[in-house]
Amino acid sequence: MSCLPCFGKKKDGNAEGGGDEQAAAGPMSPPPSVHAPAPYRAPAAAAPVAVAAPASVTPTKPAGESDANPEDALRQAIEVKAFAFRELAAATDHFTPYNLVGEGGFFRVYKGQLEKEGQAVAIKQMDKHGFQGNIEFLTEVSKLSKLHHENLIDIIGYCADGDQRLLVYEHMDGGTLEDHLYDLPPEKKPMDWMTRMKVANGAAQGLEYLHEKADPPVVYGDFKASQVLLDASFTPKLSDFGLQQLGQSGGGNMPMASPMMGAFGCLAPEYDRGGQVSMKSDVYSFGVVLLQLISGRRTVDTSKPVEEQNVVTWAQPKFKDQKKYHELVDPLIKREYPAKALNQVVAMASMCLQEEDCVRPMMGDVVMTLGFLMMLPPDPPAPEPEPAPAPEPVPEPAAAPKKDDESRRSGSSSSSSDDDDGGDEDEEEEEEEQS
Repeated sequence: MSCLPCFGKKKDGNAEGGGDEQAAAGPMSPPPSVHAPAPYRAPAAAAPVAVAAPASVTPTKPAGESDANPEDALRQAIEVKAFAFRELAAATDHFTPYNLVGEGGFFRVYKGQLEKEGQAVAIKQMDKHGFQGNIEFLTEVSKLSKLHHENLIDIIGYCADGDQRLLVYEHMDGGTLEDHLYDLPPEKKPMDWMTRMKVANGAAQGLEYLHEKADPPVVYGDFKASQVLLDASFTPKLSDFGLQQLGQSGGGNMPMASPMMGAFGCLAPEYDRGGQVSMKSDVYSFGVVLLQLISGRRTVDTSKPVEEQNVVTWAQPKFKDQKKYHELVDPLIKREYPAKALNQVVAMASMCLQEEDCVRPMMGDVVMTLGFLMMLPPDPPAPEPEPAPAPEPVPEPAAAPKKDDESRRSGSSSSSSDDDDGGDEDEEEEEEEQS
């Protein structure tokens, strides 16, 4: 007897007659493969739940985005003082031309005196049309404020009031390197060899810091002798570094001069080809300044013959022959320099001035070489040549005596002979008397 599946629980009243009904119905068909749904049961009443009021939700911002104004955040990151424009105007007598000490492609430099601090400063007023915006200016100032080295000009502060953009630097009272190389007044003594090497070594250390120790590295861009400032002891400090981004024109109506203005003759060949600057183009520019220190020549001197006007073109043939290195030396130095040091300094300048940038040295290598050469003692002075004996005087021929003189001489000689004879006779008479 086969058992049939139960599809549901029967009520008690139908349980008794259930078997008879099924028997009367005859054989049943097989059950469907799908179970019949369970009978519906009403859910039990749920307990009431207290619903809290919806809280205010603050929209989230992407990571790295803050509620602070970007300009305010940049100002807080700057590590130097923010000056009001009126303070700097008062320090320069309202930027009078009398206080104008320099001018570049996109800025002017004024000397000034801060009233509160009592400090002499150099104030660089940037051209109003030379910026991409306030954010870019503050970004560059923030970078500059973090650069500190004994051979870099210290930035003291800045001003970003309205459309005014100014940078405040320490004042250097020794002038620029150009002031000590060219057009010297008669009373001014030219720099000797050791002083020139001190300037070269200090400038090289400043560039080395910007290239290899600053984070991020800084490309100078237009290094030249006019941007090497000196103090009273000829310690060099580099100025105007890191300002190339500030000099990019913001699309104003006034045409902007190139930031490289005044650097003609110092720029690497690759800048002429593509307008790009790099650390290796800075090395080339340093080689030009080093050659100026050796030779005392300007980068371009139109008073010279055409083939000698450019200092690099003039020096390159001499680089190939060590016997001609002394021809590169500034005549004002004379021969007061170590010959070994000259040979190595000229060789270093030649390496910096290579046409291909990949073969130029790193500034760290230049610093190491110049530091070694500064320790070399100067050559002993060459013995002075003995003076030539003075020629013996040639006696002048005696003049022929005149007739009157001859007669006088004959008379005087006869009288003198008579006197001599008379004297002899007196002596003979005295001898006879004594005898």
